[in-house]
Amino acid sequence: MKNTIRVERAIKDITQATLADAVQVSRQTINAIEANKYVPSTVLALKIARYFDKPLESIFQLEAED
Repeated sequence: MKNTIRVERAIKDITQATLADAVQVSRQTINAIEANKYVPSTVLALKIARYFDKPLESIFQLEAED
């Protein structure tokens, strides 16, 4: 699964720590998600999408091998 969190953060001009605080996880979790080393839970993915006020599918996209 790929994601556009880094791009969305740049648009809002926020840090990983700011996003992490908003969705109640560690900055390292946001870093791992952005680096495609960790797939978030459904609840966390929904929180992230809600934070950016975007549909879930615009933040997270399944790839063919998923």
